[in-house]
Amino acid sequence: MNTNDITIKSVNSASTLAILGGEPVITGTPPAMVPGPYIDDKMIESIVKTTKSGVWCRIQSPNGTVPTFEKEFARFMGTRFCVSTGAGTQALNTCVEALGIGAGDEVITSPYTDIGTISAVLFCRALPVFADLDRESFQLDPDEVEKKITENTRAITPVHIGGQPANMERIMAIAAKHKLTVIEDACQAHLTEYQGKKLGTIGDLGCFSFQASKNIACGEGGAVIGDDEALMDKCFTVMNHGTTRTGQHALIGAKYRMNEFEAALLLPQLETLKARHDSRNENAWYMRAKLRNFPGISLQKLYEGTGTSAWWLFMASYKKEKFNNAPRDKFIKALVAEGVNASSYIKYGFHKSDVIRNHILDLKVYNKFYSAARLKKYRDELECPVCDLVCDEEMITFDVPTAPNKSYLDKIFNAIVKVYENRDKLNSI
Repeated sequence: MNTNDITIKSVNSASTLAILGGEPVITGTPPAMVPGPYIDDKMIESIVKTTKSGVWCRIQSPNGTVPTFEKEFARFMGTRFCVSTGAGTQALNTCVEALGIGAGDEVITSPYTDIGTISAVLFCRALPVFADLDRESFQLDPDEVEKKITENTRAITPVHIGGQPANMERIMAIAAKHKLTVIEDACQAHLTEYQGKKLGTIGDLGCFSFQASKNIACGEGGAVIGDDEALMDKCFTVMNHGTTRTGQHALIGAKYRMNEFEAALLLPQLETLKARHDSRNENAWYMRAKLRNFPGISLQKLYEGTGTSAWWLFMASYKKEKFNNAPRDKFIKALVAEGVNASSYIKYGFHKSDVIRNHILDLKVYNKFYSAARLKKYRDELECPVCDLVCDEEMITFDVPTAPNKSYLDKIFNAIVKVYENRDKLNSI
């Protein structure tokens, strides 16, 4: 991308906000961003080769592109085994089913996530129990997790939101204390490191998404990784229509297979993923340094031991008291008008979803396997005030350029400065 295609206007306190008729700080086509698909010639060649081979499904060849990707992704992540799936949600579903979690069981997770995290639990007719967030990191608060444990709790699913790690040291200690399984939702966290380990390798099972917006992508696609051979064999069986590696029908299983075309897109990306990962880290840390002491912007807290990160989203908190008490959404609208791809991200936590509050609690299966008292208590405790605050008032996100591009990050920063210098105008938007 030629950054000369992007222009920046002078920024001073007298400049008029673009949303009020002024010139935007950033114009032109932005550079390639994360989220966004990466494409190169090797990927195209790989698709053509797969097309010509006539091997389009993993069961056609034990040495096909899908099994090869599984071996390479496991090696890349530093784990013994990988089972690919057709989506990140399917990876999560596979884990829940492989662990035998079902009606009457409970899984503790974050309300601040994609629906896939929740649907994996609902699909097995287990009860998703929501623990509130740590306000500074936007990750599961371990203290809140421990409060939610009951005799029916089977697993904890931390979500590494934005590509940054949850407090895995505390979560793993809680899981060990209560003899619970940990399923890491690392769907946004490819290559993120925590205390010397890659996310997805710390819990019992780790799940990844390769959906089109992810750092490594094939449109749809997912993977489960782990070191327990017996458990990973069960994951394979669940994924493979309930059929074992030796062809025996052993379980009730969905068909969650990744196809050869998806793997053909993914395999070449492993060659470039580390370099692209390093570029995003360089960009993200540069932006964090510029915003570290900026009034009204509180950067996402990273837990001790966080190494390089996926930076699927660059996340921060908006503090309206520093912006003339203007609501967060007006700040975002002003930034967008200046040419910044800013967002509030998730509109509300899933503890507020009608599916959770009403639909599932009316289903026959939930009323059969959970007592009326438990369902009432569940409904009464569907409160996550920190998550509400993050969703309603504080969360702001920016995209991170894929390639090194400090000049473009300077433009984003200058747009933020411009909005701040015109904060007295925000309430008129």
